[in-house]
Amino acid sequence: MKHEQIWAPWRLDYVVSADEAKLPAPTRPVRWREGADPQCFFCRNIAEAEGTTDAAAGKEADRENLVVFHTELSILVLNRYPYNNGHLLIAPRRHRAEPADLEDEEHLDLMQELTRAIAAMRRLMDPHGFNVGLNLGRVAGAGLPGHLHWHLVPRWNGDTNFMPVLAGIRVIPQSLDALWEALSQELRPDR
Repeated sequence: MKHEQIWAPWRLDYVVSADEAKLPAPTRPVRWREGADPQCFFCRNIAEAEGTTDAAAGKEADRENLVVFHTELSILVLNRYPYNNGHLLIAPRRHRAEPADLEDEEHLDLMQELTRAIAAMRRLMDPHGFNVGLNLGRVAGAGLPGHLHWHLVPRWNGDTNFMPVLAGIRVIPQSLDALWEALSQELRPDR
């Protein structure tokens, strides 16, 4: 059996520290929302974006944190450890663990942003389909069980499923930075 290997060093941080990840102290001013968890990367991304009044600094924070877009109620972030090219995470701005913890307006906003993200991906990347998933609880696969979030994973005919397959290969052909640039331009409200 021939084995092929692809170098993916960005996955090591996730694999090694999945159960004990601790975020470093913020380097920017932050304004924590009520109920936010300082060890939650969604809460941190929101706090860093809200902690500045300078638009350029806010855009820089969003880019560094891979935040593609946010509304008053939700945030769209590129997955740092993608299953496939274009893997997005869509979460409420409030730190909530269960769908029942959300207000009706949050449910609506999350689904509207998911729909907008699908449309943007169709225009930019021309996928043949999508996986949309929600993992509730660590046992169900949630890497961040305290902050509810949906995964949006574009799919193409011929890709191998996003779950590892024995002797399979997965190549992600686009850098996170290039994808962030394209999606943030596509989803910008002033376009």
